[in-house]
Amino acid sequence: MSDAHGGTNVVRYGAAALADILPSALAALGVPGEPNVLELEPAQSIVVLLVDGLGWNLLRRNAAIAPFLGSLAGRPLTAGFPTTTATSLASLGTGLPPGQHGITGYTSRVGDLPDPVNWLRWQTTHSGRNLIDELVPEQVQPRPTVLERAQRAGVDVSVVTSYAFRGTGLTRAVLRGGTFVPVLTSADTVISAAAAALGRPSLVYCYTGDLDLIGHGRGTASDAWCVQLALLDRMIEMLAHRLPPGTRLLVVADHGMVDMPEDDKIDYDGEPLLSQDVVMLAGEARVRYVHVRPGSVEDVRARWQSVLGDRMAVLTRDEAIARGWYGPSVAEPVRERIGDLVVVSTSCAGIVRRRVEPRMSEMRGQHGALTEDELLVPLLSTP
Repeated sequence: MSDAHGGTNVVRYGAAALADILPSALAALGVPGEPNVLELEPAQSIVVLLVDGLGWNLLRRNAAIAPFLGSLAGRPLTAGFPTTTATSLASLGTGLPPGQHGITGYTSRVGDLPDPVNWLRWQTTHSGRNLIDELVPEQVQPRPTVLERAQRAGVDVSVVTSYAFRGTGLTRAVLRGGTFVPVLTSADTVISAAAAALGRPSLVYCYTGDLDLIGHGRGTASDAWCVQLALLDRMIEMLAHRLPPGTRLLVVADHGMVDMPEDDKIDYDGEPLLSQDVVMLAGEARVRYVHVRPGSVEDVRARWQSVLGDRMAVLTRDEAIARGWYGPSVAEPVRERIGDLVVVSTSCAGIVRRRVEPRMSEMRGQHGALTEDELLVPLLSTP
């Protein structure tokens, strides 16, 4: 598998990627016309549990802490690019690569909006303006979701996730379809997902974010992260034991995570060479989209590379697209959401904004780039 300096498509869209999970699940449920590229075995019902931040490499390095997960049949898939939650949830929910669904990162430049769009919150990044009416989710991502396709095929579809995600822009854009089942805690998720799987056939999507949260705050090498993984392992074991006969549980993730030491954080707000001729900076620490003044791409690229050295790769938009990072094709409206330059970490480094983005800048655990620790995610299955 190539890294960010390589020329091959490191993301296995259409072969072994996050976007292939739900179409393959529908095929396993007997829905005609759905591609089963993951070759999932037939089932009466399928529960897909997405564990935010559970990278394949992280899980393997901590296998002793998660014995139940370690007992499941599994293999690595690739997330999409960037390896970040908004993009990955969009790929999972639509079955499409980012070049088609258009959620191109944690934050993206969209149209003439004065600052980037935060796709998780569906608001402007710095001013916090709610965009739900201005960027109508069903228009931003108009393609039918896999859940909608399942519902039309007669599958009983449920989305089991936090109350906080009911009716949000991202939910409406990429996870619409079926019955929304709001939950409060992991225990609530176990009970509600098991109940939702009683339908025949049924597809249940559920989500847990605690591991990602502790990883960002404390780092993946912390005792707190290890304890959270142990709790997660027990929760998933309890869910598996409560599922009705004939139900398969698939445990997946949206991205992995790496720890970013303070010395490896490059502060955009404190380095004048980085901001010269830049009109907007989007993305996140380990993958930055740099939008520049017309005619200044090569000058900005040279300045950024002089500051970053070999810690991060600086590519043009066309170079990143040509490497297949966004899928085999990129829709024209999506191109503007990718920076004139795409800056991808190839080390532990990242570009933070301590003044403008203090919360992200303080995070120990980060993700977004194409290292295997971030890109590889598990596909684990009960019999």
